[in-house]
Amino acid sequence: MPPSNSPQSRTTFGDGTIHGAAMARDRRLLAGPLALVIFAAGILVLPLFVPGYDSVRQTVSEIGERDSPMRWPFATLLWIVALCVIVFAFALRRASRDAGHNTLAAYLTIWMGIAAAALGWFAFPHPLHNVFGESELIGYQAPLAFALAWRKDAAARGAVVFSWVMYVLLWISLAFNMVQIVHGGALWHDIKPFYGLVQRSLFACFFVWSAGIGWMLWRNADAPHTL
Repeated sequence: MPPSNSPQSRTTFGDGTIHGAAMARDRRLLAGPLALVIFAAGILVLPLFVPGYDSVRQTVSEIGERDSPMRWPFATLLWIVALCVIVFAFALRRASRDAGHNTLAAYLTIWMGIAAAALGWFAFPHPLHNVFGESELIGYQAPLAFALAWRKDAAARGAVVFSWVMYVLLWISLAFNMVQIVHGGALWHDIKPFYGLVQRSLFACFFVWSAGIGWMLWRNADAPHTL
């Protein structure tokens, strides 16, 4: 939807001030929530067609590993999710520019989409699968980048707080995920039977963040509310 330059398109916030030209509602922002829904549905449904697969214990990548009956459906899932993430990222870039903020969060989000697409093509145990998986650490900095870029924007206080919370939760999850690198010790012994859930919590943090930011930015465009 093209932006409007009319006075009615300006956003008035709680203090009665006008925060420049308001963003017209960009439907691409809803690709953030859509990515969450599609990814969640996919990792819930596809394992049902993989004999012996245990979502509690096994990683998401094992759903579509080489020789899995869900190899290509899983890859297709990741490509669709990647497309949604990239579409959302471009909308986030536009929203950041319109608000006069740094756009780094959008570019970090774009990398998450690229990495997801690559993971679909290079099925586990291809060597590049782990390379792109580890490169997602770059994309996981998107919530931090957003929080820092928008921190002085009083109208985006809710979105900033949300980003900080999700970033902290993401790093807590990441800390537990890193334990698998050191195969040994009491903590790994305790986590191993539930590692599938531990890994999913990391993905959940990012996708919940992108869904939340996408929804908040879309909902509050052209509306007299704060984010």
